[in-house]
Amino acid sequence: MLLTNTGKDAAADGRHAKTPPTTTEITRTDLVQSKTVDGRLDYAQRRAVKSPVEGTITKAAEPGRTVSLGQRLYERDARPVVLLYGSTPMFRAMKAGDRGPDVLQLERNLRDLGFGSRLYVDVRYDEATKAAVKAWQKSLGVTEANGEIGKGDIVFQRGPVRVVSADAALADGIGPDKTVLTVASTKPVVRASLDKADRALAAKGTKVEIALPSGGSRRGKVSGVVAPQDSGAAEGGASGSSSDDGAEVEITLDGGGKLPPKDQQGTLSVKFVSESRKDVLTVPVEAVVALREGGYGLEVVQGAKTHMVQVETGLTADGRIEVSGAGLAEGMKVGAAEQ
Repeated sequence: MLLTNTGKDAAADGRHAKTPPTTTEITRTDLVQSKTVDGRLDYAQRRAVKSPVEGTITKAAEPGRTVSLGQRLYERDARPVVLLYGSTPMFRAMKAGDRGPDVLQLERNLRDLGFGSRLYVDVRYDEATKAAVKAWQKSLGVTEANGEIGKGDIVFQRGPVRVVSADAALADGIGPDKTVLTVASTKPVVRASLDKADRALAAKGTKVEIALPSGGSRRGKVSGVVAPQDSGAAEGGASGSSSDDGAEVEITLDGGGKLPPKDQQGTLSVKFVSESRKDVLTVPVEAVVALREGGYGLEVVQGAKTHMVQVETGLTADGRIEVSGAGLAEGMKVGAAEQ
């Protein structure tokens, strides 16, 4: 709270006021305006994977597993459903004579998996493509290796994925309307919920400091707001949400990389830095006086004498306020209101 100088300014008429009963020093420090909330480790770009065809789960997905190019996500009707890379989703079965961007994706993956020695990578599913698919199917142990791709045999994603949850268990029936598993990228992120009053901190690029359970810390930035349907919990955590005009935000760690295993469980302390000032002069908020003629001042103490100095105020944080003015210096004593 800023106090008001209701008496006559001592410096204005040449007289000196008595030394205030309580004094404090001007210090030079960094001020940081922040808000700290609980957070949890998660992974970016969480999304559901459904089966475009009906069937039965004969091998369920494995939560926590990272799946890469050419590896099984799960099995349907004793047939592997395999992860391949690409931005075009699997929208049809593929066979000789087909053309399109999905065929091009398939051929690039076959080449990268080592089945493209006789394959010309283009948008045509020709006899060379069929032969490469057949060889690939045999390597997977597919009983009917016929060189054709069933609509539900492949899941295209942009890169490796982490299995967040197995939504369909062994022997469950699956189809287009049921989520089989939930995946995310392998990029670790931190998620945290903000109240309505703090929603401004959800702005992209807001700086964040994360205190880890091990005692270490990491820095990061807000990368976006998570939609309610995508804000499920990381393994072992509570589900997140966006409600009452608050926001759940996703935070990208500076420098990327993964957290040590001991820091991947439990609650993280997430400090959002809304504003900061480096190397500024500060005093306790109660030392600043609202002057009768307008503006603010500090009662500077020199020995047994005092005089009022008009100051400009800046950022306030943790009970201190930034000040600047003629003649102010670190270590000066100023009056402060009694607590």
